[in-house]
Amino acid sequence: MLKNYFKTAWRSLMRFKVFTLINILGLAIGISASLVIYLIVNYDFTFDKFEKDNDRIYRVVSDMKFSGNPYHNSGVPAPVGEAVRNELSGIHVVAAFHQHNSETKVIIPGNTKQPLILKNQDNLIFADANYFKLIPYEWIAGSANSALNDPLKVVLTDKIAKLYFPDLRADQVVGRQVIYDSIATTVTGVVKTLSHNSDFTFHDFISLSTIPATGLKKNYSWDNWGMTNGSSQLYVKLNPGTTPGQIEQQLRVLNTKYVKKHKGFESAFMLQPLSDLHFNSNYRNYNGRLASKGTLYGLLTVAAFLLLLGSINFINLSTAHASQRAKEIGIRKTMGSTKTQLIIQFLSETFLITLLATILSVILAPVLFNIFSGFIPKDLHFSLLHQPDLVAFMILLVITVSVLSGFYPSWILSRYNPVLVLKNQAYANTGQTRRVWIRKSLTVFQFLIAQFFIMGTFLVAKQIHYSLNKDLGFKKDAIISFSTPFFSKQANNRIVLLNRLKNIPGIEMVSLGGNTPATNGTNSGQVNYKDGKKDIQLDVQFKYGDTNYLKLYHIKLLAGNNTHESDTVKEAIVNETYAHMIGFKNAADAVGKTLDWSGVKLPVIGVMRDFNQESLHAAIRPLIFTGASSNSYELHVALGPENNDGTAWKTTIGKISKAYKDIYPEDDFEYEFYDQAIAKFYEKEQHISSLLIWATGLAIFISCLGLLGLVIYTTSLRTKEIGIRKVLGASVTHLVAILSTDFVKLVLISFIVASPVAWYTMNNWLQNFAYRTTINWWIFALSGVLMVLIALVTLSFQTIRAAVANPVDSLKNE
Repeated sequence: MLKNYFKTAWRSLMRFKVFTLINILGLAIGISASLVIYLIVNYDFTFDKFEKDNDRIYRVVSDMKFSGNPYHNSGVPAPVGEAVRNELSGIHVVAAFHQHNSETKVIIPGNTKQPLILKNQDNLIFADANYFKLIPYEWIAGSANSALNDPLKVVLTDKIAKLYFPDLRADQVVGRQVIYDSIATTVTGVVKTLSHNSDFTFHDFISLSTIPATGLKKNYSWDNWGMTNGSSQLYVKLNPGTTPGQIEQQLRVLNTKYVKKHKGFESAFMLQPLSDLHFNSNYRNYNGRLASKGTLYGLLTVAAFLLLLGSINFINLSTAHASQRAKEIGIRKTMGSTKTQLIIQFLSETFLITLLATILSVILAPVLFNIFSGFIPKDLHFSLLHQPDLVAFMILLVITVSVLSGFYPSWILSRYNPVLVLKNQAYANTGQTRRVWIRKSLTVFQFLIAQFFIMGTFLVAKQIHYSLNKDLGFKKDAIISFSTPFFSKQANNRIVLLNRLKNIPGIEMVSLGGNTPATNGTNSGQVNYKDGKKDIQLDVQFKYGDTNYLKLYHIKLLAGNNTHESDTVKEAIVNETYAHMIGFKNAADAVGKTLDWSGVKLPVIGVMRDFNQESLHAAIRPLIFTGASSNSYELHVALGPENNDGTAWKTTIGKISKAYKDIYPEDDFEYEFYDQAIAKFYEKEQHISSLLIWATGLAIFISCLGLLGLVIYTTSLRTKEIGIRKVLGASVTHLVAILSTDFVKLVLISFIVASPVAWYTMNNWLQNFAYRTTINWWIFALSGVLMVLIALVTLSFQTIRAAVANPVDSLKNE
């Protein structure tokens, strides 16, 4: 019986090849997009789900307020871990660890050969046995209970052990020496590298007791309750039945007891669920990649829309095509077929089309993988052989799409009255008017989605263009910057390098300072100003640089003088925002006033023009610029004009690199063009723009496929009408207009509905930017015109063909 259903279904599909091809293409695009998006979403939502009782694991984080401005830090003061262990109840495991310097030099001494030296190693932590109680590593050599009990011990993952000791087995690595900068450790264990999706990407675990045993206590603020550092991490596993609120209440008591209070400063220790670690941008994780739930849900929405568009095509074409199958249905019912059997028959056809579309989608998936590359992690690949969950998802998708697409057409077709059908009165009682209304509504919905995507694409592109071209208050073109090693014994080398760079042809200006004018990271402090009536205390950002810094970046000095060379913070140039916030309507009047920074008196010697210190997501904040060489470790170089051959900058940078290596022979020269660094602020928006472009293209393609199918069907029904109109003198233009009008009306209706929806959504998205572009009327007008033109081009393939056909051919059968 089942075999007959599919045999009949195949014959039916082959009778209507064009409609079958349109349905398969539309569904294949939707299914392939769903497969790729499923992989991305499933990848991110399965992070750190393998830990036992992971719903009871939390990270302790710090939330602070400076003068009402909120700040978040993923770390806690170093002493918190021990205090939590000793003074809090309801906690099963307390695991504290400290991240080591991300630019660590690792030395593996050799017995008979030169030592192996690895620079800039990261993912190293100081931890104890409690860490392994939270994260379930498989031990290959050594024991979790004893491996990190003593100072100067280290546990390695098998992958890093193979890098350090390529010729040794895991058990032979135990007892070997590994030197981290100047810390000599002995390997006491090897664990298997985690195979699950996890943010815990560490591979070297140095015993936590090494910090107090080696004089590193100061580096990690070991006893300092006033220093919150992101490298000091603390995790807790709660007892069954203990709620996060109970622990946070005890943490508030702990905070009150130990953390010193300052005017305008508030702090609190909070619990961050382990499941939130991969998504919360307020607190960093360890692999450098945070996923956005909003983006993931957006991807799911795109997949759902594309799948829905393909399903709508099938529903529309199947119901429109129903009249050509009326006699088949009438004969089947006369021969004894039940309504259930007919529904199964038509669902079999849908299943067959969906199955063919799925096979095609597997071929298309690698192409879409490249399209969504901005959202795909490097270690995620498309492979049916190694991803059984993907195969299960495909099976579920085939069943769901078959039912979603096929049920309504099957239900409509199976309700035909065989008597009326065989009398050529199939439409007398089959709800044709209702079906036409549903078909038109579905077509409007298709083009609504397509136009929504078009409008979104234009707006996002407009905001990105605005962000990259807005006057930020400083120069960003033809400037490179690079850091020098941050060691006090090499401080004088920066001056030597600075002087050498000044003599290199091709360099217009060079400056020694802190970070660039706009960065992701900030350095701030509490600064007071007494105006005689009240004490104004604000959290103020600091930037450092020599006398060339403001000149190099073309930051305009509105009043007063430039900063002077100094080793320490002795004077301040404030920005307009800060001058206004401390009460000066005319910013220049702030010159000559005195600020108080933690007891250090800072005379205001100048006022500079406001510039953006971060991306346009953030508003301009109060800022002090000062010349303190002790905080200046970055060199900023303004390059001369590029020549026609495009070689001038390359030559100049080569000379800079040589000068750098002469002074820092053991360090790598790494630089960045500043305009490219600014562009990275908006990588997320650029990925969204890319996604919208492709989603728009696919939505338009699927919608136009459906439109083409409907117009083919409509013109076939109106063949004789067209012939008669042509005999009576109708022109080709007039006939094309008649055939296209109804469809263009549907596109215009979708435009009217899509515009307010798109405006509301885009306006909400723009609220993420402190400085944003405007939503102009032309975005909607251009989107509507573009969609109408695309629809007309699609319609013209069939309408012009029908209009120019010889009327004799259509009327000779009458």
